[in-house]
Amino acid sequence: MFRLLGLLLTVLYAIAAAVVVWPQFFRLEQTFPVAQLVASRGALLIAFAVVGVLSLLLMIARPLRGFAASLLVVSIIAGAAVGVIGGLRGLSAGSLPEKAEDSVRVMTWNTRGEAASADTIARTAVEQKADIVTLPETADGVGERIAVLMRESGRPMWVHNVNIRPDVQNGPQAWQTTVLISPALGDYSVIQSSTDGSSNTKSVPSVVAMPVDGHGPTVVAVHAVAPRQDAMDEWRTDLQWIADQCPKGDFILAGDFNATIDHMARLGVDGGDMGRCQDVATRTGTGMWGTWPSSIPALLSAPIDHIMASANWTPTGSLVIDDAAGSDHRALVAQLDPAS
Repeated sequence: MFRLLGLLLTVLYAIAAAVVVWPQFFRLEQTFPVAQLVASRGALLIAFAVVGVLSLLLMIARPLRGFAASLLVVSIIAGAAVGVIGGLRGLSAGSLPEKAEDSVRVMTWNTRGEAASADTIARTAVEQKADIVTLPETADGVGERIAVLMRESGRPMWVHNVNIRPDVQNGPQAWQTTVLISPALGDYSVIQSSTDGSSNTKSVPSVVAMPVDGHGPTVVAVHAVAPRQDAMDEWRTDLQWIADQCPKGDFILAGDFNATIDHMARLGVDGGDMGRCQDVATRTGTGMWGTWPSSIPALLSAPIDHIMASANWTPTGSLVIDDAAGSDHRALVAQLDPAS
């Protein structure tokens, strides 16, 4: 009887391990609570290691030896799989190559309102030579202060903003998303459907800015709702909307997706991760360096902030900035070069 119970528990543990290691196979990557569990693969690896250690301790008791050995084997295999996936996606904070004349630097930072000051954001953007800066949870006025500070440092920027509730004075900055774009990229305008919310993420807004003359990338400053248990349907809808923003053409998506690459498994087209856009971090070695929450080590954090680009661009480097300056998100910077 005990042997059958041990076998049953081992089988259940193996199934659970398989689900959280590769939920895409079971089509559960956007299902509660699997979506939450898979968000931090570093935490998963620690969990498998803990079970493995406990299994070793249980092996001291002779009657439990077979059961414990089975748990240990499953933990080793599952932990190794998580490690391999992490290694393929990238386990470093990254670096950026020398910026070429036609390179475009993109920075995204969910600033949690003004938890990170305008001065800090502007200084970081200038230091990183950013041409595009997407700032979820940043008010229009804060974006304008950042632009003024950047202009004074020799990097002028145009400011674009979407406020999901412009009728509310001094509402939460989570209701706004701001994007700064260098004049060197040309004149941009926010599309009307983005502004009036007829085509946008729902609870928190995104910004779709298109080049006025039709030349250059369409820039999408992304902010999806968090996958809380009571918001899972809305979260899935937001992710599909974001994927739809990268059809054929020239596109750059950057912001707080509130999702990892695992959650996007069924949202890519023709080799893309979201629509036809490819994630820069996983292709430049920083895919596992988490951006949220900034209060815990990066390899235990969830990489939910992304910069993505269409096939018009070749990602040549990315960097996660560890100092969050008061925000609960780390900033992510990427360099894109025109595809040859």
